[in-house]
Amino acid sequence: MSSAQTTAAAPQRALVVEDDAALRTLLVEELEDAGYAAEAVPDAEQAWQRLQAREQDLVISDLRLPGADAMTLLGQVRQLPAAPGFIIITAFGTVPQAVEALREGADDFLTKPVDLEHLLMSVRRVSETRRLRLELARYRALLGEADFHGMVGRSAPMQRLYGQIRQIARAAGPVLIEGESGTGKELVARALHRESERADGPFVAINCAAIPAELLESELFGHAAGAFSGAQKARRGLFLEASGGSLLLDEIGEMPLAMQAKLLRVLQEQTLRPVGSDREEGVDVRILAATNSDLASEVNEGGFREDLYYRLNTFALQVPPLRERGEDLELLTARFIDQFSARQDHSVQGITQAALRRLQAYSYPGNVRELANVIEWAVTFCHESQIDLVHLPERLSGAVTLESAPAADAPPPWRGEDEPLPTLAQVERRYIDHVLEQVDGNKRQAAQILGIGRRTLYRRLGESDTD
Repeated sequence: MSSAQTTAAAPQRALVVEDDAALRTLLVEELEDAGYAAEAVPDAEQAWQRLQAREQDLVISDLRLPGADAMTLLGQVRQLPAAPGFIIITAFGTVPQAVEALREGADDFLTKPVDLEHLLMSVRRVSETRRLRLELARYRALLGEADFHGMVGRSAPMQRLYGQIRQIARAAGPVLIEGESGTGKELVARALHRESERADGPFVAINCAAIPAELLESELFGHAAGAFSGAQKARRGLFLEASGGSLLLDEIGEMPLAMQAKLLRVLQEQTLRPVGSDREEGVDVRILAATNSDLASEVNEGGFREDLYYRLNTFALQVPPLRERGEDLELLTARFIDQFSARQDHSVQGITQAALRRLQAYSYPGNVRELANVIEWAVTFCHESQIDLVHLPERLSGAVTLESAPAADAPPPWRGEDEPLPTLAQVERRYIDHVLEQVDGNKRQAAQILGIGRRTLYRRLGESDTD
């Protein structure tokens, strides 16, 4: 076997529990032909011994067995940490029995005589459901480990950011949070608040770019009754509402220069004067400012006050863009699939490797927010158990980027550089290996792409292996 070939994943294990020797042999042969590592036992007692000795992916059991029946075995199996899928077959099937079996945790209930094609369809469905269930559990465990106040990340840049947040949260000075749009700057601000001694106080956020300049002072500092037309009642501003806690000034770079001067005075004096009032009020609030602008450049160009910049920049945090967090993308994808699937009451449980690779190849100018939008779109249009390429937005599902496109004079994946023309048998085998690599060894999917039956695929792989 050439070094270019991918190593096939270990086959799934299936245990047949059947006291009829002829049917037992037939089921094992069919499962082996379908790619399973199958074994069989005649009763529930031996089945339980095998299950304790070696993890199985699937159990196919007759309902009536010598000694304990399949329902007893099912109860034992459901106590295993990674319980296998469980299919019950019986010659005496009734609707009440089927309902009871499914209620107790069986994945399917089939009647004899066994329709082998129907059985294999059930086997594939149950195996895939179990795989997705385990994958989802793994993702959720990883998310739990990687979750920091709503942020998800195990990458070095994020771990470094978490450490900085913990350190800076202990201090009292203002914090400037910088990062591209969509990187999660408000989550960083909330984490700073929750890690600080002010965690029991309020967290208040305002987007400075969303408030008209003439209203921003009133929003921040409040106003006295009659201060301007329509101000019938006095109003506490956000500074006072955030007293004892933290105030996030998002998009601080969009704040007008005149307002910047007033903000600087509040930061220096720790007092404010509501619009239209002649009375100063003390303020007790920690300022967290966020921006996707380069404030240092804004200072040089006269668009931001230098004195305010250095006041806010007492502590600075840089939130990394998603393109620098490669290993976090899969975790974030799992989080968003879980979130949007629950919100939309869909049964999407995962994503195919092909679709995940396409997500990983994209640059995400909109960062984590854009990834969330992509997954929400995919979940909305996916009515299967996994998101595939076809469910992604068009900019990801159909486009081939310049970086990923092969060179015009590059050899095809089944022919090596400067290699003589291969034989037809070599081309066939190399192309099969290429397709298997693209689908991560999934022989069912590879057979569909190749347009051949799965048994034919196994036979051709087997013939090639013995050449």
